[in-house]
Formats: sequence, structure tokens, C-alpha cells
Amino acid sequence: MEEKLRQALKRAEEVSRELTDPSLAKDPARLTALGREHSRLAPIVRLGEQFLKARADLGEARELLAHDDPEMVDLARADVERLTQDLARIEPEIEELLIPRDPLEDRNAILEIRAGTGGDEAALFAADLVRMYTRFAERHGLKVEPLSVSDGTLGGIREAIISVKGADGYGMFRRESGVHRVQRVPETEAQGRIHTSAATVAVLPEAEEVDVRIDPNDLRIDVYRSSGPGGQSVNTTDSAVRITHIPSGLVVSQQDQKSQLQNKLKAMEVLRARLLDKRISEQESARARERRSMVGTGDRSAKIRTYNYPQSRVTDHRINLSVHNLAEIMDGHLDDLVKALRLASREEAISG
Repeated sequence: MEEKLRQALKRAEEVSRELTDPSLAKDPARLTALGREHSRLAPIVRLGEQFLKARADLGEARELLAHDDPEMVDLARADVERLTQDLARIEPEIEELLIPRDPLEDRNAILEIRAGTGGDEAALFAADLVRMYTRFAERHGLKVEPLSVSDGTLGGIREAIISVKGADGYGMFRRESGVHRVQRVPETEAQGRIHTSAATVAVLPEAEEVDVRIDPNDLRIDVYRSSGPGGQSVNTTDSAVRITHIPSGLVVSQQDQKSQLQNKLKAMEVLRARLLDKRISEQESARARERRSMVGTGDRSAKIRTYNYPQSRVTDHRINLSVHNLAEIMDGHLDDLVKALRLASREEAISG
């Protein structure tokens, strides 16, 4: 652990020096990457300095135990006890911080939430998930921006694509990918029977142009008139944009912004994220350990969580964890679930 700590502290010094280089202003991508690395290393530096100082002080205190002055020995004994406790507290925290992190975790995230099986009730549940994630993000000081929303009936949502911007955005949400199942009496059900519906969540790391270089010749861009619920036109100009990436077959449509240019920029943002996610998925599927992963990026065809309203229970099936505070969870208090999933992922990384 000590060697890894010293390497991290050395790297932190290098990053700090690089950040003072005036030429960085001409390289925004490099500046952004160094800024993220600096933020990630900051808590390691803070705890590492505390650890090294406490260990040095402990060595001095132990030497004083052999002093001739009884009062000095008593003080040294108290220092040894205190510093030993401090080191026992700090060391596990440093070890956890030194576990190699996916560099993408510091990225912004793009969440795609879609109603699955269950008709209108599935669309209502998708809307509930959008509210849940929005409140969770805002509680952590992250900025939420809707990129595209396709409304359903009765206040539901057929599909929503939202951007979550801020430190650790992707890291906080990445394990939410998969099928979310809800068991409750639908608002549309008059006889009070419990129905099971589902929504799917896909969490993508926001891609930067240096991650995914898109050849303009590989794109087919169509413009059309924006439409609202029921297909009626909501705009008198062709401001909606549909971009098709011909090599991959990926299609992104965007109509929520006011101008064609804004819609094109947002659509390209989503397209880059999907292309980066596709590349990551292909790399992971080539690694047997990643294929066996329970809490990695998440298999979107797999049921990962059940929200049972009659029992006020939320169960995450990947780590067999159930909590009985469904109302708080739906109000955005996801911290316990997110922490448990992160811990399971780190334990897997250590053992793997």
C-alpha cells in the first residue's frame, strides 16, 4: 500500500505542475483530463499526508517511551495510543482510494430511460424513474439537463434522454443500467390488482471528440418538422434533426431544442456517447471476467431491481440487497444502494 501511495503522491505533484503550464490553454481536452485527475487525486493527497505524518509522529512517540521522565513516558504512551487509532482509521480509506478506477467514472453521464412492458403504467413508472434520478443528482450538486423527452399519456414518459453534468456523474449512475421492474396497483387499474411493469435504463459516459472521431461522410442528416403528442406539428420550421451513423446503424433524433443547430449539437452529443458506449461494450464482452461481472456497466437485458409498492420494498438482484424505504428511494435517496453497488464492484476488482 505504501508504494502505491507514494506513486500516487508523486503523480499528484506532476499533475499540479502540468496544470500551471500556460500552453495547456491551447489544449482544452488535455486540460479537462488533468483537471479530472487532479480532483481524483486530491483526497489521496489529503489522507496520504495525514497518514505519513501520523506514522512519523508514532515513531517519535515510541522512542520517547524509553525516556527517564515518567511524565514524558505517560504523554508518549497517550500519543502512541492516539496515533495508532488514527492510522487504523486512515489506512483502509487510503486503500479504497488507491483501487484503480475507471477513468470514465469522472465523466458526465447521459441517461436513457424508456418505458418497457406494461403500457401506460410502464410510461408512468419511467416518469417516476426520471424524477428519482433527477432528485438524486440534484442532491449531489449535479446539473440535470433534459436532452429529449417523448411524453406518453396520463403524465407518463415513453422515452427520456437526460444529461447529468458534474464530478463523478457517470461513476454515480453507471450501475443503474438494466431493467427496472415495478409491482404496484396502477392508476389505470380500477379493480385494485397488482400489476408488474418495467422500464429500461441505459447509462452512457459522455464522450468527447477526442474519444470518438466521427467522419462527416459517415453521417446522414435529415431535418423535419417537430411534432408533439398525437403527431401534431408544434413548429412551423424544419428544426427537428435525425442523424444516422451509417457504419454502425445508430440513429439519434432530436427535436426538443429551439433551433435546428441546437438540435444537431444535442443529437451529436448523444451519438458520440452511444458510439463510445458501443466500443466499451465490445471491449468488455471480449473479457471473460467482465462477462461474469455482477455490477459492472450492467447488462441492459437483465432485471436488476424491483420496486414493490405494497411492501414498500426495493430489491437490487445483483447484490441481493433489499431495503424497505421505497418512498425515500423514489424521492431520490439512492445513496445506500449506490454505495453498496460500488463496494461490491470494488471488492470484485480486488478479488478479480
